Amino acid sequence: MSFKTTLEDAAEEAGRLALLSGQAVRALFSPPWEPRAWIVQMEQIGVRSLLVAAITTIFTGMVLALQTALALPTLGVKYYIGLVVSKSLVRELVPVLVALIVGGRIGAGMTAEIGTMKVTEQVDALRAMGADPVRKLVVPKLAASLVMIPALTVLGDLLGILGGLVIATLQLDLSASFYLNDVLSALTLEDIFSGLAKSFFFGFFIAIVACHHGLTARGGADGVGRATTNTVVLASILILVSDFLLTKLFSLLP
Repeated sequence: MSFKTTLEDAAEEAGRLALLSGQAVRALFSPPWEPRAWIVQMEQIGVRSLLVAAITTIFTGMVLALQTALALPTLGVKYYIGLVVSKSLVRELVPVLVALIVGGRIGAGMTAEIGTMKVTEQVDALRAMGADPVRKLVVPKLAASLVMIPALTVLGDLLGILGGLVIATLQLDLSASFYLNDVLSALTLEDIFSGLAKSFFFGFFIAIVACHHGLTARGGADGVGRATTNTVVLASILILVSDFLLTKLFSLLP
C-alpha cells in the first residue's frame, strides 16, 4: 500500500467520522428524545465502569506521590506532594487514563453491539421501518458518554488525591491536614475546567469512533472483531493527540 493510498484512506475515514459527528450532534439537540435509552446507556457506560476507574485512579495517585517524593528527596519535594499530585492528576493524568481505560472498555462494547446489529442486518431493518439508526443507536451512546466520562473523571480526581493522601500520611510522615491544605491551595478553577473539558472531548471521540466502526462493520463475526480492534486503536490515538492539542489551546487562553 502506497503512502498516497494511506493518506486517501485516512482522509476518507476522517470525512465519514465528521459526517457521523454532524448527524449525531444534530439529532442530539433535536426532538424527539428518548431519555429512557439515555439512562440505560449511562448505567452501562458509567456505573459499570466505576470499579475500573476507581482502581486506576487511586493507585495512580499513590504511585505519583511515592515516585515524586523518592525521586527528589534532597529538594524537600515531599512537602509539595499535595500540589504535585493534585495538579498532575486533575489537569492531565486522570482525564487521559479514564478515557483510555474506560474508553477502551465501553468503546469496544459499543462497536461490538452495533457491529453485530449491522452484520445481522438489524440496522437495515431499522431503516426499512423508517427509523433513523443514528438517533436510535448513536445518540443515546453519545449522550451517555458526554455525561459519564466527565463524571468518572471527577470521581477519579477525588480518588487519585485520596491515593496521594494515603502515601503522604503512611509513607512520607505528613499530616492529612497539611496535605489537604496544600491540595486546596494549589488547585484552581482553571485546573478543574481544563480536566473536565478534555474529558468531554474524549467522551465525544470515544462514542463517535465506536459507533462509526460499528455501523461500517462487515464480514460477519470476524469483521466485528476487526472493527472492535480498530475502535480501541483509533480512539486511543485521538485521545492522546487531542490531549496535546487541547493542552496547547488552554495554555493560550487568558
